Amino acid sequence: MPNWKDVLAEINAEAGGNPNKIGPAIDSIRRKYLNSLFEYTKRNVVAYYSGWQQHPKASSANVNDKDMAGLMLAVHQLEKDKGLDLILHTPGGDVAATESMVLYLKSIFGDNIRAIVPQLAMSAGTMIALSTNAIIMGKHSSLGPIDPQIGGVPAEGVLKEFERARQEILSDPNAAGYWQFILQKYHPTFLSSCQQAIDMSRELVREWLAENMCQRDITLVDPIVKHFSNHEETKMHARHIMIDFCQSLNMNIIPLEEDDDLQDLVLTTHHTFMHTFSRSAAVKIIENHRGIAFIESEGHMQMGPIQIAPGQFLPPIFPPQ
Repeated sequence: MPNWKDVLAEINAEAGGNPNKIGPAIDSIRRKYLNSLFEYTKRNVVAYYSGWQQHPKASSANVNDKDMAGLMLAVHQLEKDKGLDLILHTPGGDVAATESMVLYLKSIFGDNIRAIVPQLAMSAGTMIALSTNAIIMGKHSSLGPIDPQIGGVPAEGVLKEFERARQEILSDPNAAGYWQFILQKYHPTFLSSCQQAIDMSRELVREWLAENMCQRDITLVDPIVKHFSNHEETKMHARHIMIDFCQSLNMNIIPLEEDDDLQDLVLTTHHTFMHTFSRSAAVKIIENHRGIAFIESEGHMQMGPIQIAPGQFLPPIFPPQ
C-alpha cells in the first residue's frame, strides 16, 4: 500500500524535480487514483474534502451553502445508474446546508449512495454519512456526535445548564446571584434556538436512516440517533466514534480492511488530498473521478473545466516557488 511518503515520492517524480510542476503533478496523481477507484468499484466517485487540519482558520473549510455548486459540478454528466461513492473528509458545518446537499444527492442517486470515510467525517459530515445506504470505514476512521453547536457552544449542554440553574435556585434562592453571572451571557431566545437545532438534527438523521440504511429494520433508528445526538453520552463534540461502536449499533458498516485493493485505493487517494492541502492554499475540494473539480482556496473559488484532456490541469492553485 502506498503510504504518505510513497505518494510524496510519486508526486516528486511526476514533477521531475521542477518546483513549478509540483501543483500539476499533485493534480495528476490525485485524479489518477480517483479514477482508479472508479475503475475498481464501477461506481461513480465524488470526493468531498476539507483542509481544515492544514488551514484551521479557514471557515470556508466547513460545510456551507457554497458547496452545492461544487456538488452540482461534480455530479453533472455522471451515469446516475452506477450509484455514488461519496468520499468524506470534513469537520462538519452548517446543518441547513447539509440538509440541502443530502436531498440533492438523493434526488440524483436515490438510495444508491455509499459513504467512504478514510479518516474523519465529523458532525454534519456524520449526518451525511448516516443518510447513505452503507458506510465504508477502517479501524482508523471516525464519525462524530451530531449534537448541534451554536457559536461553538453545545446546544444540549446549554439546556442542561439552564435546568441545573433552575433546580439549584429553587432549592436555594441564594444561588440566584451566582447563576446570574453565568446565564446573562445568553440572549432571550437562545434556549428555544438550542432546542430547535437539537430537534432539527435528530429529525433529519432519523428520517434519513429510516429511508435508507435502516429501512429493513426501523427499530435500529432510535438507538443510532440517541447515541450520536446525546451530549451526555458522547461527552464532547469532538469525540471520535470508531468502527467497533458503529457495528455494535448494527449500522450498515463495510470494514475497509476486508478488501485490500479497495483499502489501498481509498487510503492512497486520501494521501493525495492531504498533500494537496499541505502544499497549496486550497481549503475545500469537491472532485469526481473524471477530474472535474470545484476548488475553494483561501479567499476565492476555482472551478475546473468540464472536460479534462490528458495533459490538462485545473487553474493553478500552487504559486510558483
